[in-house]
This record gives sequence, C-alpha cells and structure tokens, in this order.
Amino acid sequence: MNSIPLVHFLYLAAMLFGVGVFGVLARKNAISVLMGIELMLNAVNINFLAFARYWNWNSLTGPVFVVFVITIAAAEAAVALAIIISIYRHLRTANVDDAHYLRG
Repeated sequence: MNSIPLVHFLYLAAMLFGVGVFGVLARKNAISVLMGIELMLNAVNINFLAFARYWNWNSLTGPVFVVFVITIAAAEAAVALAIIISIYRHLRTANVDDAHYLRG
C-alpha cells in the first residue's frame, strides 16, 4: 500500500497555519480574523491526526484531541460572532481597530 509520508501532512499544516497567522495579523475585518483563527485550529487538527496515524494507528488519542479542538473551535466561533455582532450594532463597523472605542 502506498502511503503518504508524514512530512507532506506537516507541510500542509504549516502552510495552513501560515495563512491563518497572516489572516489574523494582516486583516482588519473581524470576520477575516476569525477565519484565520479557524485555519490555525484546522492546521493543528491535521497535525494531531497525522501523528496519530504514523505513531500508533490503534490509539484514539489523536482523534479524541481533534474532537476536543473542534468543540472548542465551535464554541469560540459562537462567542466571537456574538461579540462581533455586538460591536457592529454599536459602531456600525466590523473593523477590529475601532473596537477600542468600546472601552469605558
């Protein structure tokens, strides 16, 4: 059976993580920042599954961590979208730089 080498998964995860970091640091829109964070979490999931596949296929440690990360990502997305909607209602913009006006 031809198997994909581990290094290919690591390169893919590194590229996804890099795109996510760029999205977080270079964008001003809150939705784009949130998408960058989700890309970084997906890169972590790829690493968990790749290492679980290549170290011990019968262990469920990697997939269990992936389920936890997906659950945390869903909760993070729900809370972040609620905060973004609140900021948009008050400021009429989703620009991250303008959120400092909400300080009291």
